[in-house]
Amino acid sequence: MRSALVYAEGYLKYHFGPFHPFQPERERKTVEKLKELGVLEGYARLVEPEPAREEDLLMVHSKEYVDFVKRMSERGRGFLDYGDTPATKELYEGALWVVGGSLKGAELVLSGEVEHAFNPGGGLHHAGREHAAGFCVFNDVVLSVRYLQRKGVKRIAVIDTDGHHGDGTQDLLYEEPLLKISFHREGIYPGTGYPWEKGKGEGEGYSVNVPLPAGTSDDAYLFAFEEVVPPLLRAYRPEILIHQFGVDGHFRDPLVGLGLTTHGYLRLSQLVHELSHELCGGKYLVLGGGGYSPSDVCRCWTIMFSSLSGFPLEKLENLMDEKRTSPPSVWKGVREVVEEVKENIFPYHGLEVRE
Repeated sequence: MRSALVYAEGYLKYHFGPFHPFQPERERKTVEKLKELGVLEGYARLVEPEPAREEDLLMVHSKEYVDFVKRMSERGRGFLDYGDTPATKELYEGALWVVGGSLKGAELVLSGEVEHAFNPGGGLHHAGREHAAGFCVFNDVVLSVRYLQRKGVKRIAVIDTDGHHGDGTQDLLYEEPLLKISFHREGIYPGTGYPWEKGKGEGEGYSVNVPLPAGTSDDAYLFAFEEVVPPLLRAYRPEILIHQFGVDGHFRDPLVGLGLTTHGYLRLSQLVHELSHELCGGKYLVLGGGGYSPSDVCRCWTIMFSSLSGFPLEKLENLMDEKRTSPPSVWKGVREVVEEVKENIFPYHGLEVRE
């Protein structure tokens, strides 16, 4: 089997209470739907990870911060940041399970045991070295990068298609020549991710930000993606792809305001999947992320992982949305940002900026 779903019931300890937008039940429901469809029988396998160790966290986070999270989790009250990320009982243990899932996925893909791995609990891209943010406690995206680097991998590409900018991932890798590409809604939390944020020092030209206007649907989104991502990946020649696959860009998500459908997310995953086989032998690690309409998250992730695993797409028809299109005003904004990104970034990679 070429794909692995990395999941443990321990992920459910990573929660912030019954009324918080982030609900880990969406991960359990995704696993249940994949089992119901038969994806985990003959197409992909379910792998249970071990929780990460404290020393794993220290690849990215400070000891002081890790100890702070541990103390606050034991207390089970207060906040880990300025109000978005509550400290709940067992949160620290849940975070260890989530990070362990991403590290296990990286191990499986790197070893060649599978080509693709998906950790629906991962993708916590707002966390910084010494702080939580935006429902993210430990940055498993960058922890996966550090794990791979310690195993000798040099050219890692991180693609982030969450509705919110992956500011923690960008900050932690800002001065490294490691390709990071983020597509996100403009003008919302965390207030970063503009095209001129392009890296620093050796990392200049390796942070790529594509902020998209409200209402961007599949057609305009995929246009921008295909204009920017394939040329950069082909120039960079990664050894492995990491994809933060948050689905809060779905048109029904209550927090973001983009207009994507299941059709867009399916095609997005197919594009990156195809590029992984073209450029790096299919080595493709997918991590979860945002998504605050649980039933829509379940559908989007089920469709994505089923496609990666070679499951017949005709069996997914009842999970698909009606198609949507972007209005002319959105197309204008998307075309403008694509040109700005190309002008800012393409010359660093020897690519021409076409008129």
